[in-house]
Amino acid sequence: MSLAGSTWHAAGMTAPIAARLDPLTARKTWRTLEPVHAAIYFVSEAGEEQDRLGVPRSTGGYFASRAAPMGAVPDTVVVATFFNFEPGYVCEMMDGAWAAATPTEWLDARLRAADRMFPRLVAEPLDDASMTRAVELARAAAERACEMPEGRPLFAGHASLPWPDEPHLALWHAQSLLREFRGDGHIASLIAEGLTAPEALVTHAASGETTADTLRKSRRWSNAAWEAAEDGLRERGWLDASGALTTEGRARRQRIEDRTDELAAPAYAAIGEDGCDELRRLVRPVSRQMATVFG
Repeated sequence: MSLAGSTWHAAGMTAPIAARLDPLTARKTWRTLEPVHAAIYFVSEAGEEQDRLGVPRSTGGYFASRAAPMGAVPDTVVVATFFNFEPGYVCEMMDGAWAAATPTEWLDARLRAADRMFPRLVAEPLDDASMTRAVELARAAAERACEMPEGRPLFAGHASLPWPDEPHLALWHAQSLLREFRGDGHIASLIAEGLTAPEALVTHAASGETTADTLRKSRRWSNAAWEAAEDGLRERGWLDASGALTTEGRARRQRIEDRTDELAAPAYAAIGEDGCDELRRLVRPVSRQMATVFG
């Protein structure tokens, strides 16, 4: 995807590719804007649009709609790019997904759901000037990411999609791109540390950010697989006998998070520290309203 339509080019400017950004700024900016995108996985509108397609809920709309930018790929590609879900569960959810609806139909349904969720969740929207500026900043960062698709297959699929015209959908799409850009980098960081999917989830739970029960059930890993992952991490010195991260485990986990931030930072470098600060300030009121869907 080219930057030809971006703010930088429209103004006769190109942000330097070599620009550096504090990786912590990339993390903070992602966290602030994440509910703008992630709400789509929790809202009723997503299921309703799947119903409109005539696709039974037993077919996993989460997987199909998120994988659809890659085209009608085999289930194994969805397993690979989604990484931390139990492979059999992914295949079960994807069974018949492309026969029930084409990737384009899944994408259209997802965009309709995003369009409908905004006015319901955001009772106090941004004024036009603030929304225009927020989209300008988020799009500049996302378009910089689109110049760097190498090694990021799920992101690359999303980067091939056209930009919506409506400002709220353009903001949602920008954050979708930035999220998938970061997500593919995170998977690369996990693999580089030699972690399997259940081992990655075990370390996440052990960090205290969420519970083991939540992760195990939502990603559909069996108790046996979870316990085997714990045993493997103990053998490698990441977990102690109680299941808590050891000093080595904490250091390795932090290295994964730091590397993820480093890999995400080049996109946000397009707008710099000041642009990231401004973007967070502008979007925070919307993000807080959309985060209520998470419960």
